[in-house]
Amino acid sequence: MTATTAALLMVGGTAFAAPAASEAPVSAVDGITFSDAYYTFIEGGAALGYGAASLVAGAYAGIARTPALILSPTGD
Repeated sequence: MTATTAALLMVGGTAFAAPAASEAPVSAVDGITFSDAYYTFIEGGAALGYGAASLVAGAYAGIARTPALILSPTGD
């Protein structure tokens, strides 16, 4: 059960989600502007934070449930 939940969280996380609409203004030139780079950095940091929080929460849930699963593997 815990492995299934962890797998669903990984598949449904931001790593596989469609990218969100960016707040960065559209550049009129073909080059990357400071504004484009700034907003990309901010969005990447948000995704990194979400991923780290999901990893920690999943690990905590797994550690918290392990004793109960050892005592009753069927989850009853």
